[in-house]
Amino acid sequence: MLRPIAVLAPLLLAACIGGGTAGDVLLLDNAGSPPPATRTNDTRHLKYGDHDAVKIQGRQPADYDVHGIDLSRHNLGIDWRRAKRAGIEFAFVKATEGKDDSDPRFGEFWQATQRVGIERSAYHFYYFCAAPEEQARNYIRNVQKDQASLPPVLDVEWNPKSPSCKTRPAPVEVRRVLKRWLDMIERHYGQKPIIYTTVDFHRENLAGGELPGYHYWLRSVTAEPKFRYTNRPWTFWQYTGTGKVPGIEGPVDINAFNGSKRQWRDWVAQNRR
Repeated sequence: MLRPIAVLAPLLLAACIGGGTAGDVLLLDNAGSPPPATRTNDTRHLKYGDHDAVKIQGRQPADYDVHGIDLSRHNLGIDWRRAKRAGIEFAFVKATEGKDDSDPRFGEFWQATQRVGIERSAYHFYYFCAAPEEQARNYIRNVQKDQASLPPVLDVEWNPKSPSCKTRPAPVEVRRVLKRWLDMIERHYGQKPIIYTTVDFHRENLAGGELPGYHYWLRSVTAEPKFRYTNRPWTFWQYTGTGKVPGIEGPVDINAFNGSKRQWRDWVAQNRR
């Protein structure tokens, strides 16, 4: 994701079913996947293209039935009805960053997705130079409790382009502060949050299976997540940051849900507020 409000990177970066405790989360695995392969991203069965298509190892995005987008203030014009007709079923919308920043287009996107019937959730971009409680309060100030929304999202990744925060805490400290944010948000909204992360951040901080029991949304633009995240179960896969979606101007992040349409409907019913 990596679109901090404080500084916009010139690139648009690309990138657990169930709930409850770590012991009772229902997860889809990769059983039945076709043999690993490296081939051009196959969009024959999708209504989407890519401004910078790459080869993807393993299952292709077109093999998945349910797709959605994530976006922030930096995305251009959006015709939401057209995007929905093209098959977009969910949207992750940036709400906040750090302890006091909020996305100025959050309200616009939040209302628009509700109007057209696209499932949506709000995400927070974590800032490692502010206390997790301050950041959770910022999210709570900006994202009202809404029975129709999906679980909150915590976006955790390194931000080397930040002009104000270059710190990279030790893994044990990273996990400690993230858990404090996650717990505070879960208590407030009554939903177990989704964790979004990237290959390098996960490898350095979560590769041992830490922070189990959460829904994971994983970024991987060159391979199916199992090739980059070993045994980490996942619910959403961000497979491109340069996608083309009818109704959306310019490149956009596109994501796949790890399941069938029926499983998607069940997951939504179980995880809405």
